[in-house]
Amino acid sequence: MQDLMKFAPYLLMFVVLYFFMIRPQQKRAKNEKEFESSLKVGDKIITKSGFHGKIVELAETSAVIETMSGKLKIERSAISMEMSAALKKA
Repeated sequence: MQDLMKFAPYLLMFVVLYFFMIRPQQKRAKNEKEFESSLKVGDKIITKSGFHGKIVELAETSAVIETMSGKLKIERSAISMEMSAALKKA
């Protein structure tokens, strides 16, 4: 019993870390994966670096977007979920 009480603060610290840091990060990663897989040709998007464009071609891990200055090939993971969602609302 006394040994268990020695490890209780560490166990409590791990539980707190899990619920406040690890779990939200896993949930965010899952949402981003779902967002990347739901992209389709014609969607207007904003990349994480700030480029605005429209998807004209999709591959498994990349996308070609059309911007005002031409076409760019980018990784799907470079598309910002939050900024693209804000663009759809506007």
